[in-house]
Amino acid sequence: MKVELSGTGGPGGWPSDGCASCRSVRRERRPLSVVVDDNAPLDGYELTRTDDGDIVVGPDGGSLLFANGPGGTGPGPAFDLVLIDLLDDPFRLGALRARGLVNRATRVVAVGLDHRVRSEAELDRRLAYWGAVQVPDGAVLETADRAAHDPAGPHRAILLGGTRSGKSEEAETRLAGEPDVLYVATGDAHGDAAWAGRIAAHRDRRPAHWRTRETRDLEDVLAAETGAVLIDGLGTWLAGVFDDLAAWDDPGRIRGACDGLVAAWRATRARVVLVSDEVGLGVIPEHASGRVFRDALGELNRRLADESEEAALVVAGRVTPLP
Repeated sequence: MKVELSGTGGPGGWPSDGCASCRSVRRERRPLSVVVDDNAPLDGYELTRTDDGDIVVGPDGGSLLFANGPGGTGPGPAFDLVLIDLLDDPFRLGALRARGLVNRATRVVAVGLDHRVRSEAELDRRLAYWGAVQVPDGAVLETADRAAHDPAGPHRAILLGGTRSGKSEEAETRLAGEPDVLYVATGDAHGDAAWAGRIAAHRDRRPAHWRTRETRDLEDVLAAETGAVLIDGLGTWLAGVFDDLAAWDDPGRIRGACDGLVAAWRATRARVVLVSDEVGLGVIPEHASGRVFRDALGELNRRLADESEEAALVVAGRVTPLP
């Protein structure tokens, strides 16, 4: 089955207005239009509408899912080609993989492209994490073509940033296309209303098919898991270690816990993304405990970055790789 994408953009195309991303676009995109085997758009075949979207199966058995539905629940056979608006909800791709509708051989093509992403380069960066591609208007795809999305670990990434920098959202975005993600929350659920609200906001962002574990036993997590893991975050883990070991007046007590974490990080077989605070760029804390924590977290960030395939700094939602 041959599928022609005569347009790959959003409803207004791209560029469509004077925003920053539209000003930087080099490749103009017309609104999305799909033509199957030279017929009028999606005509000539029996089209099946499902909760996952519109399905077309060609005479040769090739299968296409235009994932424009709200999303289904049950498992199913894998499609050869999936067209999906990943700027709307990238976690839907992970859900499709979790249900078996997308596998390693499925070709995933991003459509509905527009100014919801700040640049074409940023789009390419995200698609690489999700195991998807973009194609130019007029591209002709064959359902017989095969992809190879295999993000097998280990791969360790540490994302550093300040408060409200977007580091947690970046970590979640990187793993959005994965079928099974363990989200490890290291923060204490007990606290004031503002802290509880922050925890709730993080929880509400996570897709339903992700698993969640609230623990500070990161050594056990890193030893046991072999798939995708998101740890958020290192700062709350370290604060908990200081509390558990009564180490605020004797910071040497945390050395064993930090050494154990670094060793587990080095040995893990998981594909893991770790979120941590970059606390050393501001003024020197007035209180001794603040200085002790800043120094300890800065050292631990450096040690883990040394053992990571990737490290990046997130500032104002922008990601800067650290070589």
